[in-house]
Amino acid sequence: MLWRRNLFAPLAALALALTASAGAGTAAAATDTTAVAAASPAASAADDFGAPGPYATAVEVGAITTLYYPRDIADSDRRHPVIVWGNGTGGVPLVYRDLMLHWASQGFVVAAANTPMSNLGISMRASIDMLTGRNADADSVFFDRVDLEHIGASGHSQGGAAAIVVGSDPRIDTILPIQPGPLANINAVRVPALLLAGQRDSIVFPALVKAFYNAADHIPALYGEVRGADHFTVVGDPGPFAAPTTAWFRAQLMGDRTAGAQFFGPGCGICADTATWSDVRRNSLALNVPAATP
Repeated sequence: MLWRRNLFAPLAALALALTASAGAGTAAAATDTTAVAAASPAASAADDFGAPGPYATAVEVGAITTLYYPRDIADSDRRHPVIVWGNGTGGVPLVYRDLMLHWASQGFVVAAANTPMSNLGISMRASIDMLTGRNADADSVFFDRVDLEHIGASGHSQGGAAAIVVGSDPRIDTILPIQPGPLANINAVRVPALLLAGQRDSIVFPALVKAFYNAADHIPALYGEVRGADHFTVVGDPGPFAAPTTAWFRAQLMGDRTAGAQFFGPGCGICADTATWSDVRRNSLALNVPAATP
């Protein structure tokens, strides 16, 4: 498990540093606390998925799960899809806070498992159970506002492997593993997958992510290698990972056809974006998905 030992120390150190500088909204997860995080009120442009979405955001830290969600969800006129998240080895949701808040600003309820050892996906599945209960609770701000019919799984490194593991759960509609560790079996997944690698990742080599992609010949699968990215590019400011991950989940969980055109059809947006991507691959099943244009 050399890859785990190599990853634990830097992620753990970063988590401690970020925790020390955080405010009350990121209190220890032993008790439930709620805090509000600012987000731009302006909606992102239709094709700028890296821009903040239209929702102000809130954070709730629980014993098992940290929730990032639209702040006024109780008054929303719609149900909001779910993304369950797994951390890298030694990491906590705070390490990935910027990405979680970005997704929440786009209208998602993000349930990030607090565990620093996420590979089995137990806490990610428990997050779905928890949100199912909160959605049914008339006293909860989430009452009847969570779209449990549209759930995606994502995570980084060990958490990326967890996203693949959880992808076998029948409640999951799509997976987006980011630089996933090797301890997972993608043959059990039955939903579309976007597998992301970093061109300069020396912990989870791109070849390891390509191996998952090559094995995923039974589902629509895409492989994207972010140009110049190392293993920790997604940590803190997610940079080049923000826009494509948002577009994927908007396409898969919200039916956003403009977002879908980034991945499918002859005009595939990421296929032409050589500034962001050093390698993009689509398997035969993904190539057969029709262009998702408005």
